[in-house]
Amino acid sequence: MAISGLRPVDRVEVTVVVDLSVDILLPSVGPANRPPMTSDWSERDQLRAEHGYSLLVRTWIGAESHVVVYDAGLSPTTFLWNCDVLGIKPNEIEAILLSHGHADHHGGLEAVFKRFGRSGLPIVLHPDARLERRVVFPTGLAIDMPPPSVNDLERDGARVLDEPGPTLWGAGTMLLSGQVERTTSYEQGFPPQQKRDGDDWLPDPWIWDDQNLVVDVRGRGLVVMSGCSHAGAVNVMRNARRLSGIDAIHAFVGGMHLTGGLFESIIPATIRDVAGLAPDYLVPGHCTGYRALAEIVTRFPDRYLASSVGTTYRFAA
Repeated sequence: MAISGLRPVDRVEVTVVVDLSVDILLPSVGPANRPPMTSDWSERDQLRAEHGYSLLVRTWIGAESHVVVYDAGLSPTTFLWNCDVLGIKPNEIEAILLSHGHADHHGGLEAVFKRFGRSGLPIVLHPDARLERRVVFPTGLAIDMPPPSVNDLERDGARVLDEPGPTLWGAGTMLLSGQVERTTSYEQGFPPQQKRDGDDWLPDPWIWDDQNLVVDVRGRGLVVMSGCSHAGAVNVMRNARRLSGIDAIHAFVGGMHLTGGLFESIIPATIRDVAGLAPDYLVPGHCTGYRALAEIVTRFPDRYLASSVGTTYRFAA
């Protein structure tokens, strides 16, 4: 069932503040606006990349504008450092929206809130983002995946909201999906993940807290932003269509989680079904993986836009 109240926008600007790579030589092309080069570039502070993800999203309807942060990166400093390098001062942030509870998406939350937040600023997450988790690899290595420090955030004045379902933000110009409907047979979550249950660890493969940000660009279609797409990139885009009642996908921006041996086997099926969804642009980043990127560039050369820290993608009516 479509969610009522999503307002079509004249344009949306999506700035990659944190991602895995920086390429200062990439040209601006189409919707991709790269940071300008300067003659004294080597003497200036440089953008930083890390295994994290964060977007600054601004919508426009005429002169009306709304701004949210979607994810906050891994380290407590990278988002703030890159904002300073880019000259971004997002003091008008209306909400911080969390894609899911993994540390590479919430590690910078407290620092971002302390710099740009205010008492009562909403920080929105799915209830499962609070779970204590770990990932156990086939080698036996187990790595902790701690949840966000909700108590600390609330003590600092944030208003942490547990929202399992879809919600509207930015005066109705942005849709946070809530839990994603799973329809494909091959997108099976994150099998190595476990959650703590008392003294035990239980299987927790589905990552139900995975949620995505959706904007409707007037006359163009949906811009779908996803932190990791643990629900599956195809499920994410199909779910955005279902919630919005709009079939056209103008752009997909974010992680597709197709990296590593567990996920490379589903690259062909994912590419096939993405082709059927026919997005105008693909900006795969974060956990997409080099093999999937190579397939995307080969299959969709005119739709692919490289993700690089500091780039602003402008999608307009």
